Amino acid sequence: NIVVSIGHSASTYEDAIFAFEHGASSQTHVYNGMTPFNHRKNGLVGVALRVKGMYGEIICDGNHSTTTALYNFFNAKGSDYGIMITDALMAKGYKPGSKFMFGGNEIEIYEDGSAHLVETKGLAGSTLKMNDGLRILVEEAMVPFNYAVNSCTINPAKCLGVDKRKGRIGVGYDSDLVILNSDYSVHQTYCLGKAML
Repeated sequence: NIVVSIGHSASTYEDAIFAFEHGASSQTHVYNGMTPFNHRKNGLVGVALRVKGMYGEIICDGNHSTTTALYNFFNAKGSDYGIMITDALMAKGYKPGSKFMFGGNEIEIYEDGSAHLVETKGLAGSTLKMNDGLRILVEEAMVPFNYAVNSCTINPAKCLGVDKRKGRIGVGYDSDLVILNSDYSVHQTYCLGKAML
């Protein structure tokens, strides 16, 4: 199953619609690495906000996109087409101030958990964990709980075409799930029904 996702592009709105009509079913890193939304030139962001049937993957760390931008995106997509991603690098779990090499570039972890190129200070990823992304969506961006949960579970499964066995708790589904505490910390993780912690 091949999924075509478009992103990191200066594509026009019209070209992105053409891509959607000819098989592109998702967008990568909505708002990032693409022409900003403009009331006259809508670009990829305009398609992300307008086309309900296209999935949109969005980095939910509050740095790549503000919590207002996250809210607007999920409000436009509804509960069925937004996908929360972390854009986490291998440095997930590193402390602020840590530096490492990635793709020939020196990267530094900032106090807020974002990863930046040392040379240019540009964003280079994140150290976000999925449970923290869910917390940001619900507690800070004020995204409805069911939208946020779907963005971490059934929506990515549907986008990848594996929703007959992943993304839900039910008979016939793989028993892959994470149990969170009320503060969004991980209590237990199950993979194919086996406790991992």
